[in-house]
Amino acid sequence: MWESIIPSGKGETAMAEQYDAIVIGSGIGGLTAAAFLAKGGLRPLVLEQHFLPGGNAMTFRRKKMFDFDVGLHYIGDCGPKGFFPSVMEQLGIADQVEFVPMDQDGFDTVHFPDLTFRVPAGWDRYRERLKAAFPQEAQAIDRYIDFIRMVVGHTPPGGRDPLREVLSKSWSQSTLGEVFDAVEASNRLRHVLAAQCGTYGAPPSKASVGMHAMVTDSYMRGSYFVRGGARPLVEGLVRVIEEGGGQVRLRSKVARIIVEGGKAVGVGLASGEQLRAPTIVSNADAKRTFLEMVGEENLSPSLAERIKGYRMALPLFVIYMAMEVDPSELGLPSTNISLVPTYDMEEQFAACYEGRLPERPSVFLSIASLKDPLSENIAPRGYTNLQLMTLAPAQPQTWGVSQSPASAPTRSGYRHTPPYLAAKREMEERMLRVVEERMPGFIRKVVWQESATPLTQERFTLSSGGTSYGFEATPDQFMAARVPLQTEVPGLWMAGANTLFGHGIQGCMMSGRAAAGAILQQSR
Repeated sequence: MWESIIPSGKGETAMAEQYDAIVIGSGIGGLTAAAFLAKGGLRPLVLEQHFLPGGNAMTFRRKKMFDFDVGLHYIGDCGPKGFFPSVMEQLGIADQVEFVPMDQDGFDTVHFPDLTFRVPAGWDRYRERLKAAFPQEAQAIDRYIDFIRMVVGHTPPGGRDPLREVLSKSWSQSTLGEVFDAVEASNRLRHVLAAQCGTYGAPPSKASVGMHAMVTDSYMRGSYFVRGGARPLVEGLVRVIEEGGGQVRLRSKVARIIVEGGKAVGVGLASGEQLRAPTIVSNADAKRTFLEMVGEENLSPSLAERIKGYRMALPLFVIYMAMEVDPSELGLPSTNISLVPTYDMEEQFAACYEGRLPERPSVFLSIASLKDPLSENIAPRGYTNLQLMTLAPAQPQTWGVSQSPASAPTRSGYRHTPPYLAAKREMEERMLRVVEERMPGFIRKVVWQESATPLTQERFTLSSGGTSYGFEATPDQFMAARVPLQTEVPGLWMAGANTLFGHGIQGCMMSGRAAAGAILQQSR
């Protein structure tokens, strides 16, 4: 598939002038924006600095046997008339992307020190299971679920805000922890209710309850995987772009956005090549887009200060692994597994914020071979493809490095230094100890193992702080407080995790579709 993508910028200046829009970054937000622009009759050119498309939805192959997904682990709302099937139909690729349901009676299985909780799809089932596990806290559970459902648009019982009398602020300004306080949830119940907080990288004490509600509601609509992993999704979007007369170019890093007369009119590549188009869409990191590509001199003082002040979500440490074990031998349904060794999640977050490796990190296991045992690109028969993930510090010094990869003259120079390898090995060992403690003998017959640190993420995606999630999902950085799709620089638009739609496959696709729709509306 990727052979059709232009690998470099040589000799492309004349051709680039034929494009109606330039999209910076081939992450899901950028590819979705370009696909909808192409469907709407415009010719987009997508520029990607990496040698593979997809951004956080990228897939890489190892041993000519295993496709590892960087960012697709599970998605929600894929049932009939759900968000994802609707977008695929709008783009004409519904027959190319198949959504495989996970175990709807327990798509997430969370192991706590003294409790295992299986999270089911459907608010009613979720409510019932919570009450069965915490019968003494039925009232707190009802108040919590009624409030969360109200946040995502459901009318609460009696038509009243269930926390109006005890929560001193609107939900848009409230943290998840403040909601837990308002419903008087116990510490154990709080940990169960916050089981998905790792999917947006913020603890209850900081996380916007709005973000938590949106994530939880999406999975309550059913949790799914994509047949074959993220590759068919990325390939489908690229195909729509190409069939509409657009193109995706790899190894084409944008160094700056050309601003003339206060308007964005093109881009300058790191190679020195200049490309022009009347519309620029950046799916790149917002801080790099405005402060490095546009330049502070082309921004209003208020926007420049606002961009500088944004805080990034915590990044992840990921172990990619393959075992010579048939998935059927694992004895598990199609579920994610979270191992939470202590009832003190705030401490793990605090360690990461302070630049310390967590002593006993919570570990999230995504086992692609359980979700899709039929696709042999994920793993041949008799093998299991899985990932182990945990939150991690963003500070380069924690990883034995003096500066971030994006700032270093040679972005990959840190990879073989003894301090970096030692820190990486220590994080691996801590995670694997937790897995062995909670699931003895589960990791066995390993035929491939490699790890990615936050520095790896930054090297490949140029995300500030190596985060996969963009801005930290706090009340002061949520929805309208984020970067708007249409920026103050005429001709420059934004898509991706730093917009009001948030992170993840769904949030980024929503941003790309919305940005393209607004651009097409203005072009008519």
